[in-house]
Amino acid sequence: MRLLAAVILFPLLALSGDSHPVNLPFKDMNGKKVSVRELRGKYVVLNFWATWCGPCRAEMPIFVEAEKQYAPRGVAFIAASLDDRTTRSKIPAFIEEFRIPFAVWTGASTMDLDDLKLGDALPATVFLDREGRIIARVQGEVKKEELYQRLESMVAEKGAANRP
Repeated sequence: MRLLAAVILFPLLALSGDSHPVNLPFKDMNGKKVSVRELRGKYVVLNFWATWCGPCRAEMPIFVEAEKQYAPRGVAFIAASLDDRTTRSKIPAFIEEFRIPFAVWTGASTMDLDDLKLGDALPATVFLDREGRIIARVQGEVKKEELYQRLESMVAEKGAANRP
């Protein structure tokens, strides 16, 4: 029973054997169509969230902090909102409140979570390699230590790939 409780309480960080690149379409805050495909060549942290999600609010400052350190090192951060028509108008205030410097995309859905094997709860995060393939998933609120460990691993892999 204790093991089950630990699994439920802590986010799942799982390595993936997915070989196909993620190619989800979204819209930017101006309504322009965008796609994860446009980020090929960079490592990507794709976080699914919503303005009404308490754990999303708790973790967003961690992503904002991490982006300052890792964006210059070739990691792109994307916040993909699951807000629908009734709550989408709250996104600009959320961006301002948390001073989100990276791209915020709209139009994410529970079908996207399902396609990426992220379950059906928010928040959820996938880490993509430079070809757009999933290298890790976190279901639930990501903890600072988990995020930085994954980012360090990604940057180290990038450095190794660039060495002769």
